[in-house]
Amino acid sequence: MENKGSVLMKRYELGRLLGQGTFAKVYHARSLKTGQSVAIKVIDKERILKVGLDEQIKREISVMRLVKHPNIVQLYEVMASKSKIYFVIEYAKGGELFNKVAKGKLKEDVARKYFQQLISAVDFCHSRGVYHRDLKPENLLLDENENLKVSDFGLSALAESKRQDGLLHTTCGTPAYVAPEVINRKGYDGAKADVWSCGVILYVLLAGFLPFHDSNLMEMYRKIGKGEFKCPNWFPMEVRRLLSKILDPNPNTRISITKIKDNSWFRKGLTSISTTEREIKEHAPMEADSLFSPSENSAVAAEPNQELVRPNNLNAFDIISLSAGFNLSGLFDENVHKREARFTSKEPVSAIISKLVEVARLLKLKVKKKSGGLLKLEGSKEGRKGVISIDAEIFEVTPSFHMVEVKKSSGDTPEYQQILRQDIKPVLSDIVLNWQGDLPQR
Repeated sequence: MENKGSVLMKRYELGRLLGQGTFAKVYHARSLKTGQSVAIKVIDKERILKVGLDEQIKREISVMRLVKHPNIVQLYEVMASKSKIYFVIEYAKGGELFNKVAKGKLKEDVARKYFQQLISAVDFCHSRGVYHRDLKPENLLLDENENLKVSDFGLSALAESKRQDGLLHTTCGTPAYVAPEVINRKGYDGAKADVWSCGVILYVLLAGFLPFHDSNLMEMYRKIGKGEFKCPNWFPMEVRRLLSKILDPNPNTRISITKIKDNSWFRKGLTSISTTEREIKEHAPMEADSLFSPSENSAVAAEPNQELVRPNNLNAFDIISLSAGFNLSGLFDENVHKREARFTSKEPVSAIISKLVEVARLLKLKVKKKSGGLLKLEGSKEGRKGVISIDAEIFEVTPSFHMVEVKKSSGDTPEYQQILRQDIKPVLSDIVLNWQGDLPQR
């Protein structure tokens, strides 16, 4: 139970309840180490498993690791107990932007400032291959300096979510803010859909009410589909023109973020680009060399590796789930018999690859380099269950700390276990810091 005044994981003192939804509660909390105010999102593990929201939680953690920006709520770390998952996030003291709008329309310069910050954050997300898909005033928070912070990436999509046609196909978001192509379910460009939502938000900030609204949901969808809306008489002509380009029901002719940023109305009072870039750089990624110790649960955003073969970055959920003494491997995949072993190494990617190639040469296996730090070691001799094939995937935890997962992708399990035990482990011994997992005996 989370009660006010209770201490969580010997690190945070919980305060008042800030809000709650179906699967989570958000509390104000204070770091015992630094005294810093944070917000802690407490997620009920059993409930999300029951309704299959585990992938959404993993995605939210992964996405928040990717997007470090002054106008995006920062994820500090993720922790877990037997029954709960805890997101420790930046505390936005000003609450939801929705509460401001609920009192009435905002002044033009105030609305423009929030819109500028929203576009800056969304543009940054898109540059990282992240599409929010649920932008609305309730998901826009304000800090103590009245600066906007985009939050709630639970429905966001990564670029990898696209199908072969390059489009997203999951209908999500809040009806009044959703782009017509999302409603039509024919596939949509996540960036263009986010632009539409930004346009609806701009309208709401300046008007105090929605551009598309009807008590009949289907009638509202019809209006959205035709881009049928009217601007109040107090809207400046520049804003009307901009909104007509943003709320264009045809995604192919809808204005892009680049052109929004070039718009004369948008640029009024805008701080220099260099200031924004400097602020982004100041959000340096967190690093932890002792990720596999029981006491370290930090979410990590590793710097990019400059090696020829670039490894995958581990997202925060991966790191936590693999931490010794804090293993969440059974959290979402129960009763799965794993056929993999993992080791950590402080050697550069090139040295790890050289050793894996040496292993392949000794075993007379062919080496195929794939994208994302994956190497396939394939044999030529047909076994009882086909040709032996071993995948070795390199993950970057920090630039000087890697994890490698070795697993059988085809062939006989006993043969693979023997190769791992008698050949692979001995050859790799001089680059291995620690083997984190071993194969189950069968």
